[in-house]
This record gives sequence, structure tokens and C-alpha cells, in this order.
Amino acid sequence: MTQQPLNVGVLTLSDSRDASEDRAGAAILAMIKAQGWQQKAYALLPDERHLIVRTLTSWSDEEHLDLVLTVGGTGLSPRDVTPEATRDVIEREVPGLVEAIRAESWKIKHVTALSRAVCGVRGTTLMLNLPGSTKGAVESLGFVLDVLPHAIHTLHGGGH
Repeated sequence: MTQQPLNVGVLTLSDSRDASEDRAGAAILAMIKAQGWQQKAYALLPDERHLIVRTLTSWSDEEHLDLVLTVGGTGLSPRDVTPEATRDVIEREVPGLVEAIRAESWKIKHVTALSRAVCGVRGTTLMLNLPGSTKGAVESLGFVLDVLPHAIHTLHGGGH
């Protein structure tokens, strides 16, 4: 069965960058394009929980995106609220993807064990938190990139 390209949104969270400085978001967008997936949404927001919740909800419920990738806000800083905002909107967690990312990242840099990233589902949208550094975001997405089309296919009612 031929699958349609995934419709993807990228949400970068940063208090200190603007869109012209969002190298991590740009790198993730390039990876999406290289997969033949469609970039349907992009935004850069400050680390404000209510703004993140509003955007994630809109992209799922109104835009009906297949996949939302957040970039940044997953660490231990008091302003890092992306995991909490994601948990506010998801209906079910999908822990295996972030577990895989942390396991592979551990082999490269042990500090990645401090990531609080989450992954989950709202409706038929899969949401995955990625780290804010360009290298970390690219590596993390690369670790799970091959399973995402199958996850979306299954989420949309396709067989295992």
C-alpha cells in the first residue's frame, strides 16, 4: 500500500532565538524535506506553556497534522516546559520513541540522560519532543526517523 507523505509541523521553543537564528528548527525542516514529507506548519515561540499548549492543540485538532516535532525546552532549566505542555495535550504517551532516543544518545553523550522529552498522541497526531541543540535534534530524530511512517500509518488505523 502506498502511503501519502506525512504532514509535519515543527515548533521551536526558545526565549533567546528568532526564526532567522533557528538552526535546529531549520535542520529538522531539512530532514523532513529529505524524507519527502510535507512541512505544513512552523513556528518559533518563547518557552511559555500556554502558548505551546495552544499551538499543539491547534496543529492537531484544526490542522490535522500527522506529526508535530517540538525542538527545545526539554532540559532542567526552570523555563523548560515543553514536556509539561505536551503532556497537557496528549491523550496517550508513546514512551518507546523517547526511550530509544535516550538509549542511543547515551552512547554519544551521557548528559542526554537529563532529557525530559516525551512523545504522545492526540487524535491522529503524533507529537515528539526533540532537544534544542542542532546536533541533538538531528541525531535524536535520526534515531527514530525510520519508524515514524509506520507509527503514523498505525495511528491512522492501518495494520501493524
